[in-house]
Amino acid sequence: MKEDNSSGVFDTLISPLQKAVREAGYDVATPIQAQAIPPIAEGRDLVGSAQTGTGKTAAFTLPLLQRLSRHKKRPKGNTPRALVLAPTRELAAQIGANIETYSKHLPMNHTVIFGGVKQGRQVSVLNRGVDILVATPGRLLDLMNQKFIYLDDIEIFVLDEVDRMLDMGFIHDIKKILKVLPQKRQTLFFSATMPKPMLDLASSMVKNPVRIEIAPDQPTVERIDQELLFVSKTDKDNLLTETLKTQSAGKTIVFTQMKHVANRVVKRLEKSKITAAAIHGNKSQGARTRALDGFKAGKIEVLVATDVAARGIDIAGVSHVINYDLPVEAETYVHRIGRTARAGRDGRAISFCDEKDRELLRDIEKLLGKSVPVTLDHTFHSDEVMNARGVSSKKKSTRSNSSNRSGRRRRRPARSGRS
Repeated sequence: MKEDNSSGVFDTLISPLQKAVREAGYDVATPIQAQAIPPIAEGRDLVGSAQTGTGKTAAFTLPLLQRLSRHKKRPKGNTPRALVLAPTRELAAQIGANIETYSKHLPMNHTVIFGGVKQGRQVSVLNRGVDILVATPGRLLDLMNQKFIYLDDIEIFVLDEVDRMLDMGFIHDIKKILKVLPQKRQTLFFSATMPKPMLDLASSMVKNPVRIEIAPDQPTVERIDQELLFVSKTDKDNLLTETLKTQSAGKTIVFTQMKHVANRVVKRLEKSKITAAAIHGNKSQGARTRALDGFKAGKIEVLVATDVAARGIDIAGVSHVINYDLPVEAETYVHRIGRTARAGRDGRAISFCDEKDRELLRDIEKLLGKSVPVTLDHTFHSDEVMNARGVSSKKKSTRSNSSNRSGRRRRRPARSGRS
C-alpha cells in the first residue's frame, strides 16, 4: 500500500480492528484510508472521489465497524443499524467480504442482499437482525415493499460508486430510499468522478461533509504495456484466439460491449480449447460467482465481461486485459486496463479496433493525451480499418505476412484521424 503522511492511521483503530488489519496483511494505509478513516470515525459526513482499487472499501468499512462497536446494541429483526448501497451484485459481495474480514474479532453481524437469487435465505437472516446491511437498490426496495426491511434505525448510510448507480438508472431508487432514512444519520458518499451534478446530489444528502479527492493512479496506467490492433469485425474471433495462444497470457479479462457478444466469445474460445466464462447482467448470481471463483483459482483462463458486471471486481494477478470491443466512454478504457498492473506489477492491455470503433479510439487517445501504440505485424491486420475516417496516408501499410505470427512485432503510435 502507498504510504501517506497519516500512515499510522491503523493505530487509531480499536484493538480488534487492528488485529484484523494485521491478519489481512496490511500495515500502511492507502491515501484514501489515511484521509477518510479519522473523520468517519469521528462521525463526520464525507464526500469522497476515488477510483476502484484505491482501498476505498476499507476506508469506510473500518471506521463504520468502529463506530457501531462503540455503541453496541443488539439490532432488532429486519432493522439494520448501517446500510451500504452498491450498484452491482459483485461489488456488494466484495464489500460484504471486506466486512467479514475486518469484523472477525467483533461481536457484529452483517448480510448482503441482491437480486438474481431467491430471497428466502436473505429474508431469514434479516429476520434475526443484522448490524450492517449491504444491498443493491432494486432488491432493497423490493424487500422494503414486502415489509422485510425497515430503515428507521439506520445510523450510518454509505453510497458507493454513485456514478455507476446513476449510469445504471438508479437515481429514482436512491431518492425513494432517502425518503425513509432517519434525518439524523452519518452519510458517506463515494464516486469515481465528481462533476458538478454529482456534487449537487451529494450536497442534498450530507451535512457539513469532509471532502476527499484521490487522483487516479497514473503511474499504474504507465506500467501497462498498451497495444492496438486494427482488425475487421469478422476477424475479431480469430484474432482473439491467436492472441491468447501466442501471448503466453496468465489470467486474462476480455471486455465486450454486449452481453450476447460475451456469450458468443466464450463459445468460440471453448471450441479452441481455451477455458473461459462470461459474467454479465443476464447471468444468474450462481453462474457469476462460479465464474469469478474459477477465474481466481486459475481453473478458468479467460473471463469475458461487460463493463457493468465487472465494475468493482478487483482480482489479483491479471496479466492481460483485451478490449474485444472498445468502450463507448473513454474513461471506461482506463478503468478496464487498470484491472492489470496491480500492486506494482506490470501488465498488458491489447485493444481491437474495427470499423465502427474509430471514433471511440479518437476519444480514448484524447483522454490519454497520446496515441495508443499500434501493432501492424499480426495475421488479421486490416489496412481498410486503419485508414478509415480520414487517417493520414502516412499510416498506410501493406497487410502483414500471415506467416509472421511469432516474429517480432513492429510497433508505432496510431494517429486517431484528426485533420
